[in-house]
Amino acid sequence: MAKITTPRRPAAIPATPGSRARPANAGSGAHAKARPKIKIKAKTRPKPWTPAETEEAFRRFQAANPAPRGELVHINPYTLLVAVVLSAQATDAGVNKATPALFAAADTPEKMVALGEARVRDLIKTIGLYRTKARNVIRLSEILIAEHGGMVPPLREALEALPGVGRKTANVVLNIAFGEPTIAVDTHIFRVGNRTALAPGKTPFEVEMNLEKVVPAPYKLHAHHWLILHGRYTCVARRPLCEKCLINDLCRWPEKTV
Repeated sequence: MAKITTPRRPAAIPATPGSRARPANAGSGAHAKARPKIKIKAKTRPKPWTPAETEEAFRRFQAANPAPRGELVHINPYTLLVAVVLSAQATDAGVNKATPALFAAADTPEKMVALGEARVRDLIKTIGLYRTKARNVIRLSEILIAEHGGMVPPLREALEALPGVGRKTANVVLNIAFGEPTIAVDTHIFRVGNRTALAPGKTPFEVEMNLEKVVPAPYKLHAHHWLILHGRYTCVARRPLCEKCLINDLCRWPEKTV
C-alpha cells in the first residue's frame, strides 16, 4: 500500500523581542484582510482679515465704548500691580472682593512690607493660591523699595523681574498705569483672537504678536480692553452670544449662529 504523507505546515516566523510568533503565511495571500485606508481631511484655514475689516471692527468697538477701563479696582500704579498679580488664575470679581480691605491697610510698598506676609495672607485668603501670592506681594514690595525708590518702574524688563509678574501682568501695568499701547493677552483675548481668526496663534505670545501686527495704531491703546470685554461678555467660552456681537459679520468662526 502506498504511504500517505500529509503536507507540512509552514514554519512559524520566529518572534522578535516583545512580539508573538506568527505563521509564515499570515498577512499574505488571497485570504489576507486589507486594512481600510482612513482619509483625514485637511483642516482649512479661515480667510485672514483684511486691513479694512480690522479697522471696521475696532471702529465699532470704539463707537460702542469710547473709553474702556480695566475692571480691577486699584488706587495707584502700585495697587494696580498688586491687583494684577493677585488676579492670576482668578477672576477680577474675586480679586475685587478681597482688595478693598488690603489696600485700605496698605497702598504703598512700605505699608505692605510693614503689614507683613501673615496679615496679607489673611486678607487675600479668598483668592486662589493666596499663600504664594502673599509671599510674592511682600517680596515685590521689598524689591520696589530697595531698587526703585518705592515706585513702580515703567519698564517691561524691570516689571518682569518682580516675583509673580510675567509678560501679561507687565503689559497690563504698562497700558493702564503708563499709557503704553501694549496688548495683554489673557484667556479671553486668546479665545477671541483664535475664534474670530483676527489674530490666531498657538500661544498667548503668538496672539499678542499677531495683534500687534494687525491692530491699527489709533486703536492700539484701548485694543486690549475692548477685546477682553468682548471675550468676557459676548464671545464667551461655552456659548458665544453671536446674536449680540458687534462684529459677527466679520468673524470667521464657522460655528457662529448668525
